[in-house]
Formats: sequence, structure tokens, C-alpha cells
Amino acid sequence: MIKPDTITFKKIKEKLSVKKPWDSIIIFALNILIAIPVFIILHQNLIDPEWPFHIDRILIFIALVVVIQVTLRLLKTVIIICIFLYLIALIYGTLFGKYGFKAVFEDYQAMIYTMSEDPNPQDIIISKLLPFPNKSEIIDAVEYDNPKVRNFALSATTNFFKEVKGYHEQRKMIQCFAVFKAIRDKWNYVNDPKGREYIAHATESLQHFSGDCDDHAILMSACIRAIGGTPRIIHTGGHLYPEMLVGNKADLEMANYLIKEVLFRDESKGKEIHYHIDERGQVWLNLDYTARYPGGPFMSEEILGALTFN
Repeated sequence: MIKPDTITFKKIKEKLSVKKPWDSIIIFALNILIAIPVFIILHQNLIDPEWPFHIDRILIFIALVVVIQVTLRLLKTVIIICIFLYLIALIYGTLFGKYGFKAVFEDYQAMIYTMSEDPNPQDIIISKLLPFPNKSEIIDAVEYDNPKVRNFALSATTNFFKEVKGYHEQRKMIQCFAVFKAIRDKWNYVNDPKGREYIAHATESLQHFSGDCDDHAILMSACIRAIGGTPRIIHTGGHLYPEMLVGNKADLEMANYLIKEVLFRDESKGKEIHYHIDERGQVWLNLDYTARYPGGPFMSEEILGALTFN
């Protein structure tokens, strides 16, 4: 006698099964998507025996594809169910949310590009997999379109560096530096309530210019975004801090000149400019509250995640 739960499982399996040859095509496509980043990790971490025509790397890739293919075939039913659920989530994200098919493609492309240039590509995968702490709360707190935030950012551009002439193309950059100075000069570090992570909205922090690192990062990002700049918040594990998009390497040279020779000469005298270059070659300047000038020293250079506002 066949048990009812066995019949139910078989019916579910039949309904979710993919007809041939589509099941093989799906498994092979997933195989390649997994094999490429894993091969990059192996390639950059294994000693190169310098065989002719890189035969060793070719054999490694073939062996990797075979192993992954066999594994995926053994888990075919479970994997196809997971893919089905994942596609539903992406369709919902594309239509109603902020993370859909386009975001997945861009993240995968960026990860592969960065891995090819990074000596420890496995760290790139880990950083992509790690969740950004309190992401939704932080996004809501960066109120760049709030009139109070916008008005404060405008007042900063009036109070600082307005007299600097002759840099029309760098006007937005200079105004963002004015926002940095206005917040940095007033900021007072205060811990969160004991045993609780308190995420202050930008308009809250405007009242007293006090809070911890995430409150500072939120306010700085909101004000820079309010005047047309592109900020991002970096997650390092135990610390959050803001960065602003400078542009390319030529723009970085101009930013370096403006900081060291025009706008922050005393604060940056004899100091280096600290920045990050992302997978697209874009330069991001450190704006942490611990820095006395834009591009000041990092409190922590390790990047576990980045939340960009553009």
C-alpha cells in the first residue's frame, strides 16, 4: 500500500520537474555561473607549474565543470525548486522592489571583474554574500529629499568656500567638501543607548549634530546627495563611514590639489589622500568623522559591504 505522503511528494516533484532538454540546459548554465568565480579563486591561489599552453589550467577548469555538473545533477530537483523560488523573488524585486534581474547581473559582472584583479578573490565573494547591517533602516534614514536636509546642505555651501573662484567644473565637488566641513566642525560623537542599535534619521542628527558612526554616515550621505553628489556608506564590521564619488583618476588629481592647496591646506599639510577605487574604476574619497579633511586616514580599510545612493 502506498502512503498518502509518498503520493503527494511524487505529485509535487512531477509538477516542478522541468522537461528535457531544458533541465540539462538550466543545470549547465548554473554550472558555468558557479565554475567561473571558483576557477578564478583556484587560478590565483594555486602555484603555476608553467606547463605549455596553460594545459594545467585547462584541465583544472574541465575537472571543475565535471565535478560541479555531477553535483548539480544529483541535487537537480532541489536546485530547480530553489531556482524557481529565486526567479519569483527577482520578478517581484524587478516590479516592486529595488533588487531585480538588472541588479543581479550588475553585481555578478562587478564581482567577476574585481576578482580578476584581486589577489584574494574569495574575499570579494564573501563581501557580496554578507548582508549590509540595518540596510532598510539606513536607506529610510538618508532623507536627502527632506527640506531640512536640503536647506542645511545649501547653508553649508554658502558658509564655506563660496569665495573660491575659477573652478567651475569642480563646483559640485567643492560644495560637497563644504558639506563635509560643516558637519565635521560640529559633530559630537555619542554612543547609542546601551544594548540597542539606534539608527537616527538625518533630520534627527541635524538638531544636535551628535551620534555614533552610522548616524554621522547617514547625515553626511543625505546632505551630499541633497546637492547632487553621489555618496555611499561603507560597512567594515564594527564601523560605518561615508565616502563620496570623485570620478576618475584625473578627477582625483584635481580633488587632491583642491584639498591640499586650496581648501584644507592646514588640515592636510604633509598628509596623504585616502580613497578607494571600485570595480568600475571610480574613485571614492573617505569622509569619515575621524578625518580632519576629505580623504583623511581610514579608521578601518576593510570593506565588507557598500551601500550607494545615486
